Amino acid sequence: MSNTPRSTLSPDTFAAERLLLLPAEVLLADGCHSGKAVLIADGCFQEVDDAQALTRRHPELPPIVLPDQLLMPGFIDTHHHLTQSLGKSLVCGEPSEIFKRVWVPLEGSLDEDMLQLSAKLAALEALRGGFTTAVDAGTRSAGDTAAIALAAEQTGLRCVLGLICNDLGGTAAMHEGPQILQRAERHLERWEGHSLVKPSLAISIPEAASDAMLHATSALCAEAGTVFQTHVNEHLQAVERSLVARRQRPLEHLHAVGALGPQALVAHATLVTPDELNLLRDTDTAVAFNPVASAWKGNAVAPALQMAAMGIRFGLGTDGTRSDAFRLMDAAETSQRLAFGLASGDSSCGGGWRWLEHATRGAADVAGLTGLTGEIAPGLAADFLLVDLDVPEMTPSWDRPWELVRYANRDQLTGVFTNGRLRCWQGWPVGWDARALLRQVREASAAVHQAPIYRVHATAAQHRALHPSRQHSPQHSPQHTQHDSPSLSRHRQDASPQSNQHTTERHHP
Repeated sequence: MSNTPRSTLSPDTFAAERLLLLPAEVLLADGCHSGKAVLIADGCFQEVDDAQALTRRHPELPPIVLPDQLLMPGFIDTHHHLTQSLGKSLVCGEPSEIFKRVWVPLEGSLDEDMLQLSAKLAALEALRGGFTTAVDAGTRSAGDTAAIALAAEQTGLRCVLGLICNDLGGTAAMHEGPQILQRAERHLERWEGHSLVKPSLAISIPEAASDAMLHATSALCAEAGTVFQTHVNEHLQAVERSLVARRQRPLEHLHAVGALGPQALVAHATLVTPDELNLLRDTDTAVAFNPVASAWKGNAVAPALQMAAMGIRFGLGTDGTRSDAFRLMDAAETSQRLAFGLASGDSSCGGGWRWLEHATRGAADVAGLTGLTGEIAPGLAADFLLVDLDVPEMTPSWDRPWELVRYANRDQLTGVFTNGRLRCWQGWPVGWDARALLRQVREASAAVHQAPIYRVHATAAQHRALHPSRQHSPQHSPQHTQHDSPSLSRHRQDASPQSNQHTTERHHP
């Protein structure tokens, strides 16, 4: 058996229907192992065994030896917004609850073509970042969710596809309760058994739906064996609105109407009381822990390590912030260390392995995908990554899990696979033209200017010019720079706080 030279590896290396892969290391549930081989056929892992034993059992298959490559499970993003990719940096530096001022008007302005374009761009970013699965929380657009499913099919990203079922606002098109539930049932039936898409139902936040709708939507998901999604306890404003309106916090509200349970996946849960942690544990409700979202726009950091100690299920999610799975794990560990570990003297903060676990197998659990994906094991879908280990940052290796959490980066991704098919090679998709997509996005993104978006803060260039330390120079005076950015000026003019009031109310929450 001879090694396959690194220089000869190409997408064609993985074109066969059956693959016998012999990587330098394999990341299994209990850690990294060398001397292993993996057999892939019919889109699934068929066997994982000692390399010599497996090659002897299958003399008909030419072994593909992958020097310096780690074969590991694909990452699972447990909370994404695939139809928000056209407005990424519009929210940078903005105060919390940006969904009211940016995301609701942006998504509401998308037709089905723009919906598909946005989702395809987001799916490409996810795959480039090592995510083989994304849980989409649903779009507020009036367009058909089939556009998002098409983007998943075209790129090869596995997708848990949410359908928003709000009956009190927060979407571009409003329907009556019975019609919403009929659409929900059709959505669940439509994608049942799809090779890449699994259906899900969602309520944007608890205040966006009646008690009856919250209960019915969650019950439909429980019956269908899929996840019910909602955002909860993320921002102080939302918690206080719930307290004023109901004398209950959002999580308590969900519990009171019977919407919590093993089928429920609540995003964020950053502002949680001890009693609410008990609610999550006792109802077996799962949490999407979004550490980058906490850093960029949140009011707090979810106590993920405490959740783990209590047996509360959670997976890592991006919230559509940055699709780099390695940096997400780093953010998860860093957030726990800064928010809790420093004060308690906890230097380990999860020991490295925990963040790998909750970005892969644990994430599959909360996404309703246990038994389908999330680890390298016989019978599961062959969703995996090939990670280049022959880089200075991981040489020499003393503790591979910690190295993956703190040192690895998406530029080490040699290949990204779902259902046994190569989807990305060295950062770019296989079988379709990503550069053409980017050109299309640049041309279409002008439509974003027409959405009634309201940004509170200036662009980075304007902020720099307005900074007091630079105001000594006339060319950097506020008068000179106030309207340097046409796009910002347009957004501020078309959606000032006064003119945007009706938009916020119309799309509430």
